[in-house]
Amino acid sequence: MNNKITVSCTKKNLKQIRDFVTVYLAGYKLSDILMNQIVLAVDEICANLIIHANQEDPSKFISLGITEKSGMLKFEITDNGVAFRRSEYREPNIEEHIRIGKKGGVGIALVNRIMDRVEFESDERQNTCLLYKKIK
Repeated sequence: MNNKITVSCTKKNLKQIRDFVTVYLAGYKLSDILMNQIVLAVDEICANLIIHANQEDPSKFISLGITEKSGMLKFEITDNGVAFRRSEYREPNIEEHIRIGKKGGVGIALVNRIMDRVEFESDERQNTCLLYKKIK
């Protein structure tokens, strides 16, 4: 089973990423809700990297690798764009966003709710986002 994909930083490649994750997860007996939540979380991180970290520059790339060990899925997403600074992130009030009809700005909050663990790492070579989800 193929567990790694690399795509250029254009929004049209988000469908390819979603399809890749969906096909990979099909090998597990997941509920439709859990499957959709995981695909949404991975899609959100990849969209943020493509749009914000890499300014939709098709000459730049992001990679996604998926592994499973002891009932825990690990999604490793890497890029060379502007690093996400988690220390500067303030989680929005999602209910307030809904109330006022504000679009955007809640992706990381959703990812934090869906996944069991979310980590961001950066060094001089690359940025890595690690998403973990228990499936058993």
